Amino acid sequence: MADEATGEGGCGCMRPIARLLQGAEHFHTEVFPARRALFASLANSQAPGVLFIACADSRVAPEMITGTEPGEMFVCRNIGNIVPAYGEMLGGVSAVVEFATVALGVSDIVICGHSDCGAMRALSNPGAALEAMPTVRSWLRNAEAAGDVVAARQPQLSGEAALEALAEENVRLQLAHLRSHPAVAARLADGRLAIHGWIYRIAEGEIRVFDEQQRQLMTVEEARQRLRV
Repeated sequence: MADEATGEGGCGCMRPIARLLQGAEHFHTEVFPARRALFASLANSQAPGVLFIACADSRVAPEMITGTEPGEMFVCRNIGNIVPAYGEMLGGVSAVVEFATVALGVSDIVICGHSDCGAMRALSNPGAALEAMPTVRSWLRNAEAAGDVVAARQPQLSGEAALEALAEENVRLQLAHLRSHPAVAARLADGRLAIHGWIYRIAEGEIRVFDEQQRQLMTVEEARQRLRV
């Protein structure tokens, strides 16, 4: 039987929900008091400058990898960092994009893919796993074209190299889908909005940024240098 006070089972290990409760208590008693002024300023309004669309993968922590504070980013996470084209699967992601651009007036949108993405692995090799997850299978149709592009342009790739190429091509595809949203298209046209594609490499703790003109990835420092020009 689990220890009700500690959330530990007979093995002495902490249950995942108990770990969350412990973290919530630490936040309330230690972190929040030290940052009370910040949270007071956020209590009744928000004004994030960036919409950050990332995969729901537990290893991707948007605020950690960008060094941002509460209130700086409006975050949307889903399986495969997907943005369905406008009119396809209108729902949560489309509503987030519309709200972030129209109501919050963000100046930038980032779509961030990552290494070892389970969604991309499933897309490249559907197999029996997706048969048991019909909703996931349907959702991943929004990324199928990325697989076709990789197969056409880089047919020699296999294994992890093919998976990496698929993750990158998927970000490009989702950027194209993002441009189809009316609120995004209008703001891109008049210069109020910019969109960006990133890849987060988990093992290296490194982010690479898409260079759309050259169809290649550049370092964060290279991307920062361009902003200074």
